[in-house]
Amino acid sequence: MNKLDFLINYLLSERKDVGNIRISDDNADKFRLYRSLVNIRPAEKADDSFLQAEDEYLTALTERKGITDTADLTPAEDGIYLWQGDITTLKCGAIVNAANSGMTGCWQPCHSCIDNCIHTFAGVRLRYECGQIMQAQGHEEPTGKAKITKAYNLPCDFVIHTVGPIVQERLTDEHCRLLESSYKSCLDLAVQNGIGSIAFCCISTGVFGFPQKEAAEIAVRTVREYRQKHDIQVIFNVFKEEDYEIYKGLLGGN
Repeated sequence: MNKLDFLINYLLSERKDVGNIRISDDNADKFRLYRSLVNIRPAEKADDSFLQAEDEYLTALTERKGITDTADLTPAEDGIYLWQGDITTLKCGAIVNAANSGMTGCWQPCHSCIDNCIHTFAGVRLRYECGQIMQAQGHEEPTGKAKITKAYNLPCDFVIHTVGPIVQERLTDEHCRLLESSYKSCLDLAVQNGIGSIAFCCISTGVFGFPQKEAAEIAVRTVREYRQKHDIQVIFNVFKEEDYEIYKGLLGGN
């Protein structure tokens, strides 16, 4: 039995709500089943045998995708980088996760959001750690605040989870204030934990409704102001070409 089959069988054995599921011979189908089961798994501890197999499987999977080291990037301006790619393959001090207020990841199987991707490729210990943090806190995470965790099987050292504002109708000053607070909260956590570099995703954009250009302007302004007092490298990570062009226009004195 290979590692992926072992992981799937373990996850299926935990559940009482599924019948007999035939595991496909197709590796892509197998991975979708594994990811789906991970995405709906409660924030509980797993056996050491599972964790060891998961570590080995996810580490090899990320290596096959290709890891990008921040040290190899060219800055767009002093201490600030722009990088287009998969944030789960970036080697740096910390990456930022656009989390929901529950802070235990995306529970929708195989959803394409960054929250789902980060939890999937970090492994089940990330949800467990987040669950422990939230249980101790006793309430949902406020918008504009952040928490820090280990990164487990990701090539970065830490993950910083922040809850950005959701814009459902018109953009308000309060939305802008809360987005700025998300960036500052993440930067503060990085500095407090001695982290030298942090990669930001496009917080609150996409399905959360914050206009991309306005969000990027807040992000760049907040980071520039913060770096006047703190020596920390910042990577703006984008996935879409549209976001890349927006940040490219804002950085480097353009």
